[in-house]
Amino acid sequence: MNVWMWILFTFLILQRLIELLIARGNENWMKQQGAIEAGSGHYKWFVIIHTLFFASLWGEAQLKAMEELKLNVFLFILFILTQLLRIWCIASLGRFWNTKIIILPGAELVKRGPYRFIKHPNYLVVLFELTIIPLLFHTYITAVVFPLLHLMLLRIRIPEEERALETLEKPQY
Repeated sequence: MNVWMWILFTFLILQRLIELLIARGNENWMKQQGAIEAGSGHYKWFVIIHTLFFASLWGEAQLKAMEELKLNVFLFILFILTQLLRIWCIASLGRFWNTKIIILPGAELVKRGPYRFIKHPNYLVVLFELTIIPLLFHTYITAVVFPLLHLMLLRIRIPEEERALETLEKPQY
């Protein structure tokens, strides 16, 4: 891999680790407030799929002569935009943002930021990332397989999350 790919790959791994730390802190805070976890049975599959995504990205990239590939500026701009949208999603949910489905009874449904426009914007961001990142790395098999796996998991995740969110009382406007 060339230098920009190493930098981007390292950034992605560090970003995900930081997000897991944020999620763990938010989970602990919410549970101290009386929150409960819902739909945890499928969570392991998200962990497995996202771990395999990075392994596939790395492995498929190693099979190619990546040293001479140039950075696709258009895809990189799309990547930056998805990162800004990711930050907006996380910031909008604040202490309620998590990688798990954790519901705080009596809390109000967040309807600010991108959540004003779409119910699950972070899942859309992840779908974009699972497509754009492999295209940046010219790992086309990864760019096809992992968005499809993500969509399959969302067929379980979104209904579980919707059921859990129905327990919240008043939406916040």
